[in-house]
Amino acid sequence: MKFLVVDDSPTMRRIVINALASFGYDSVVEAEDGQDAFTKLQSNPVEFIITDWNMPNMNGLEFTRAVRADAKFSKLPILMVTTRGLKQDIIEALQARVNNYVVKPFTPQVLKEKIDVILSSIGK
Repeated sequence: MKFLVVDDSPTMRRIVINALASFGYDSVVEAEDGQDAFTKLQSNPVEFIITDWNMPNMNGLEFTRAVRADAKFSKLPILMVTTRGLKQDIIEALQARVNNYVVKPFTPQVLKEKIDVILSSIGK
């Protein structure tokens, strides 16, 4: 399974990628913001997106809306991983149709559980 990991922090991308590798997922495309991610999505078929919210150029919420608005990508699973833990933020992300939400800091186990929940809900 190929993942797209979107975060403006190279350190956070590395943490997520290392966690994915420990779960057996070693095919990853990296992007530093939503704009970069949407461009890479056009030429790199992925099966799962993990995105931050707070990023320059195009934030994770705008990126999620762009993905959902494109028929080619509208069904891609999206996990938002962010420091934004307010109830209103979570509601807004869910309204934009993220599949699930993780608040930083998180453990690799929490990340794995959220990925597994999403995959089981879409039948993968």
